[in-house]
Amino acid sequence: MKRRIPFLKSKPTVAVVRLQGAIGVGGRTALSDQSLRPLLERAFRKGKPVAVALELNSPGGSPVQSSLIAARIRRLSEETGVPVLAFCEDVAASGGYWIATAADEIFVDQSSIVGSIGVISAGFGAHEFLDRQGFERRVHTAGTSKSMLDPFRPEKAEDVARLERLLGQLHETFIAQVKGRRGAKLKNDPELFTGEVWIGQPAIDVGLADGIGHLVPVLKARFGDKVRFRRHEQKRRLFPKLGISLAQDALDVIEQRSAWARFGL
Repeated sequence: MKRRIPFLKSKPTVAVVRLQGAIGVGGRTALSDQSLRPLLERAFRKGKPVAVALELNSPGGSPVQSSLIAARIRRLSEETGVPVLAFCEDVAASGGYWIATAADEIFVDQSSIVGSIGVISAGFGAHEFLDRQGFERRVHTAGTSKSMLDPFRPEKAEDVARLERLLGQLHETFIAQVKGRRGAKLKNDPELFTGEVWIGQPAIDVGLADGIGHLVPVLKARFGDKVRFRRHEQKRRLFPKLGISLAQDALDVIEQRSAWARFGL
């Protein structure tokens, strides 16, 4: 009732958006621009928040989705004039760190893993297995590059060179994002853009983060003990809860576990 009286000052509100999981376009828990769009719109525009806080815990994933999510966060921040603070938990690496750079300030725990500013492409080769089993691979294309890196055919040097060129272009885009957002905070460290990771204070020392801090105490220190938190999280879809698409869910779990395992988690 008090908040309706015009001369009484309302309590400041911080919108908290939880971003947890690998980044991509598939799976129930994957972070994507499409799935996060309504969440981010509400966070920035509902109730005039004094800030948006990102609870970030992601080992990375799709570079395109990482870029789209980060760009949406920046666009909404600039349109509404609401600052963004990122709080990294276990890991904010690769695409997860890409999203973190959308924040005006980045906070980490003493044990948070951040960085991994690089690009990776992983696959498998099964042509020898097919040969041993007596299978013949038949591929017909219109265009010399359509069967590039076919896992059922021997690897070609020209395909590898082409892939490395593409990965290099993605890497340069990632580096430009980090430099554009972190600017003079970055130290001249030769390991910074090699895919290396840093934990806690060393991440601050090289300029990838701004301080050690957890969401509630940091925001209370900044906006007062009466600050309120409005939380926004992705909701699970109904059908997967009922057991539909179990096979796809199992594959998604395997992919996510593989992404987390790269950082020992």
